[in-house]
Amino acid sequence: MRYATIRDANEIRLVVGREGRYLTVDRLAALGGVSSLAGFRDFGDVVRAGADAQAAISSAFASIKDAADFDLAGQRFEPPVVAPRSIVCVGRNYLDHIREGGSPVPPVPILFAKYPNTLVGHEEPVICHRITSQLDYEGELAIVIGRRASRVSRDEAMRFVAGYTVINDISARDLQLGDVQWIRGKSLDTFGPLGPFLVTSDEIEDWRQLRITTTVNGEVRQDATCADMIFGIPELIEFITEGITLEPGDIVATGTPAGCGIGFDPPKWLVPGDVVEVTIGGIGTLRSPIVADTRP
Repeated sequence: MRYATIRDANEIRLVVGREGRYLTVDRLAALGGVSSLAGFRDFGDVVRAGADAQAAISSAFASIKDAADFDLAGQRFEPPVVAPRSIVCVGRNYLDHIREGGSPVPPVPILFAKYPNTLVGHEEPVICHRITSQLDYEGELAIVIGRRASRVSRDEAMRFVAGYTVINDISARDLQLGDVQWIRGKSLDTFGPLGPFLVTSDEIEDWRQLRITTTVNGEVRQDATCADMIFGIPELIEFITEGITLEPGDIVATGTPAGCGIGFDPPKWLVPGDVVEVTIGGIGTLRSPIVADTRP
């Protein structure tokens, strides 16, 4: 199934679909006679309700043939997971990206955090904050955890992945590299565009074959498959959950391939007016306009 969260007036609504046909989950609950599904706002609500909720949504959707489709055109997208408890990110997980930055290959995954204040939806603006002059993009595959994961082995890890989505790990390189920690350079407001769709894990035959393509103003900057990861998804989940418990709805961003702005000579920093698009085949395209910081 494919999920999206949209904002209709002041109301957040969860939409579910397959093969271009979509219904709101509230309408699905009413038509399918599954009242327990009513009120779900995002995919986080679904996974926190347990595996039976996903099964009920899939079954109800398959049983409804003649309901009018929900039109996603012109809708305002929220992130498919609106308020995750945690966003765990992986740095330097593609060899070519490491080479363009002149860094050594890490012996174990490099982890850092982004905070929920970073999350914005598809087509929502990313602020070029006044405190940075080195704004950069990082197109990435993100996974959403489906059930509590603690001390999970790599052999069992994929059972804990509920779905996949697209994230752009926006980074202020001057803050990231100038501070002792990466937190400020990675977690300014709007620095985590996510979506527009989440695709459940049963729809993705092999995550390694997913291709990430990032463009800036139509120019291709990143183009790689997830098979190029140094540490694959099972290894990442095993490493993270050795001591960090992941909860349903938590997000893991799996790292970015080569082609970031910092890797060019001279660097190609983002500026207001730019538009970044991150596409992952089989999942969708996440579009983010860059805007000036006009806040008081």
